[in-house]
Amino acid sequence: MLPRAEKPALIYFIISLAVLGLDQLTKLLIVRFVHPYESIQVLPFLRIVSVRNPGAAFGMFKGLGPAFLIIVSIAAVAVISYMIVKGKDDRLSLSLILGGALGNLADRIRLGHVVDFIDVYAGRYHWPAFNTADSALTLGIALLFYRSVTRKGSHGPSEGDAASGTRGR
Repeated sequence: MLPRAEKPALIYFIISLAVLGLDQLTKLLIVRFVHPYESIQVLPFLRIVSVRNPGAAFGMFKGLGPAFLIIVSIAAVAVISYMIVKGKDDRLSLSLILGGALGNLADRIRLGHVVDFIDVYAGRYHWPAFNTADSALTLGIALLFYRSVTRKGSHGPSEGDAASGTRGR
């Protein structure tokens, strides 16, 4: 098996496109079959809803308009794509983030808003509605964070070990 840095970037872009495809498919199904603000109970803490979000995460920045969010999203997609191509950080995490960003960007370009449909709650306390793209973004960010924290605790051989030809024990 090739080392992580030698795997072709294409694999990670395919993962991003799979996330984008799944996100757009789920949103298409919601728009077609669930009326705006309709609620379908799935589990005692989970409902399927149909919400239009003109802002960014949790409806923030909706006053800035879709053009601003599209420009910021395109810049983020460019930076993340560059990081994947250059083999920076954890490319699997970055591919999930890229796929999520592309899913919400596609909505903003096509619709001027993002379609959200997952409503998680406890009693009367609701997490803001979200979608498949948001889930991929969150998972990618969590993996990136986890791997960066766990890497700090496992240092490679020290310079002295490398010079003497021994590895740290």
